[in-house]
Amino acid sequence: MLRVLCLLRPWRPLWARGCASDGAAAASEIQVRALAGPDQGITEILMNRPRARNALGNVFVSELLETLAQLREDRQVRVLLFRSGVKGVFCAGADLKEREQMSEAEVGVFVQRLRGLMNDIASSAIMGLIETTRGLLPGAGGTQRLPRCLGVALAKELIFTGRRLSGTEAHALGLVNHAVAQNEEGDAAYHRARALAQEILPQVDIASGMAIEGMCYAQNIPTRDRLEGMAAFREKRPPTFVGE
Repeated sequence: MLRVLCLLRPWRPLWARGCASDGAAAASEIQVRALAGPDQGITEILMNRPRARNALGNVFVSELLETLAQLREDRQVRVLLFRSGVKGVFCAGADLKEREQMSEAEVGVFVQRLRGLMNDIASSAIMGLIETTRGLLPGAGGTQRLPRCLGVALAKELIFTGRRLSGTEAHALGLVNHAVAQNEEGDAAYHRARALAQEILPQVDIASGMAIEGMCYAQNIPTRDRLEGMAAFREKRPPTFVGE
């Protein structure tokens, strides 16, 4: 059997800050590790808030947004892999205990930031159990994403009932791409996600991607529509595109 050696670098936060949503000056709730060797280009984001089962608290979301913003500027990162540092759970969803202490204005601001976070990671492959709390309406985009994934009727059923799905049920519905049998170590889903990341890694490197983008943009430069778009922006009017 051929075995591939994977070199691991230590987990680290991407900022110098020692606060946590749980109140103590403990380890950062979001940590990052760049893989090396044949897996260079894969970066893992570790969610590590054990007391709250990785619930989406204010500091947790802030650290994750900041991490994604910094990784977006790192051209060495080609595949992001989200994983949990809390055994038996991926993410418990909203931190309702923290949410209960917020004012209405604070809730509105936080939910807007949460929607931005969901948009940031929408292109990432995330595997985990999704839990909906009965009596609460999804506020971070779930009412829009779920119907697009499953259709309106089934999305309504899941939202209105607050039904909890197993990984197998989520896979059968098409909510997740893969469902795997658990192993003794409890990290079977991570290994499947890691294998998928390894499969994606060699497909388009950043240099080739930038070259493709450059060629596509070069085709756009001489068009009348590009000039019309800029003129419309300057004149603060709707553009009139002609397809040329």
